[in-house]
Amino acid sequence: MPVTILTPEVEQRLKAYHELSRRSKPLDANAPLKPTITITREFGCEAYPVAEELVKLAEKMTGEQWLLADLSLLDAVAKEHNIPEEVMLSLGSKPRWLDDMFATLSPKWKTDADYYRLLCEQVVSIATAGNAVIVGLGAPIITRAMKNCTHVRLIADHDFKVRSIARRMKIDKQEAELLVLEKQKERDKIIRKLLDSDEHDPMYYHLIFNNGKLRNQQIAHTIADLVLKKS
Repeated sequence: MPVTILTPEVEQRLKAYHELSRRSKPLDANAPLKPTITITREFGCEAYPVAEELVKLAEKMTGEQWLLADLSLLDAVAKEHNIPEEVMLSLGSKPRWLDDMFATLSPKWKTDADYYRLLCEQVVSIATAGNAVIVGLGAPIITRAMKNCTHVRLIADHDFKVRSIARRMKIDKQEAELLVLEKQKERDKIIRKLLDSDEHDPMYYHLIFNNGKLRNQQIAHTIADLVLKKS
């Protein structure tokens, strides 16, 4: 069962990405930076509903266009640079020795680290431009030194995550339970391999929400009030 069913349609966001890119100008050192919000979650938490609600609130509060960025958006950007989608989706999943072996055989071979460096550059570019909500991608770790970024983490108990996945993916509870365990383990491994970091470390975040205790709209409103009323 493809996990991409959990992500919103990307076409409209790709248009917004290009529109914001066209509007971007060299930063004035004296100009205030526009805010960026990163959201990571334990697998099964509902980051996309929170992010979509947050973008709507941010656009209403600022009167400006905002971008929701995630792996599906950067997959679309990668296609425009002729990087195969399967490469982006498999980042971190191949043994390091396989990358190293091919790197010695062919100068055309790019390692996971090479592709992830491109992805990191895109994350930093989006975060620097501001007016963005970035979901996943190790963004709070990549942008941890950027002062215009606010980092949010969603957590929940196991039962909430299993029920959420079963409902959203229309699968039975047993399949959802296995998926929650497997995907969380896979994500943790990728972040450790590519960023040498632990995404569960609370010190990366300004806010941590229990997604099972608060409604998605409440979480989005709290983030918007904190970030946009101070910016």
